[in-house]
Amino acid sequence: MNIQQIRQASLITAIKTPFTEAGKIDLAVFDKLVEKQIEAGVQGLVIAGTTGEGHLLNWEEHLMLIAHTAGSFGDKLVVIGNTGSNNTREAIRATEYGFASGMHAALQINPYYGKTSPKGVEAHLRKGLDIGPVFIYNVEGRTGQDIPNEIIESIASHPNFIGVKECGGNHRIAHYEKQGIPCWSGNDDEAFDGKHKHKSHGVISVTANLLPGLMKRLMDSADESELNQKLKPMFDWLFCEPNPIAINTALGMTGAIKPIFRLPYMPLDEKKRAIGLALLKALNSDDYIGDSLTLMEDDEFKVVV
Repeated sequence: MNIQQIRQASLITAIKTPFTEAGKIDLAVFDKLVEKQIEAGVQGLVIAGTTGEGHLLNWEEHLMLIAHTAGSFGDKLVVIGNTGSNNTREAIRATEYGFASGMHAALQINPYYGKTSPKGVEAHLRKGLDIGPVFIYNVEGRTGQDIPNEIIESIASHPNFIGVKECGGNHRIAHYEKQGIPCWSGNDDEAFDGKHKHKSHGVISVTANLLPGLMKRLMDSADESELNQKLKPMFDWLFCEPNPIAINTALGMTGAIKPIFRLPYMPLDEKKRAIGLALLKALNSDDYIGDSLTLMEDDEFKVVV
């Protein structure tokens, strides 16, 4: 799959990683989630991203899940492995393994927590680009350091540059797209306007884990402003606590996954679950992933290490 083909994907889901009662990755449930995404028309997946709790997986789990997805579904959608790290050596090694395992693209992030100079950020990102096709991920709220325009504009000419998952807002996306730099919104609540008003290539979505068909409608048609407004409260609820807490809770409530959390994540409390339940009840049952819908009791959730 070449870079131009990858850029055609307008709806990419940052897919959830489900767990068993023993705290292991539940591949059987994962496969069911992926199949539902494909049925809904999702064109790509980010594997072991923030929503997929890649930061809570060891590298063996992380790379196994990328290899499994590429081997099982790589002929049906774009497989993007989150192989970035704040450690350049670690990012290089993981990215090499990811491409050797069959992923189509990597997601690379700037060094978080420790941060570095602008020169260091650019050099770090170029190391990933030198290996294979890359989405750059800019999310200052998690890394603590924005990737400035100058760096993106400098590396955009690299032959392996696909584009940017940009969480800095639609003004930033519009600025890049006017220069021919492809962008995907990293914010579900801004994605509809990003696509149809500011000419983004699409969205890398959390909400699509739960509502893939509705998110596909938002990406496919500029005439869905009413749907976008209807989903605003859902977008707000899914980010009422740090992601992926709410999406994990929601998928447990709909029976799409076993309600199991790896620490430090904990499920939403009953009051917040009740808000989500009301929002989901306002939708058609075939709009969301899962075969049931319940509030659930606190003790029905299991928290593992």
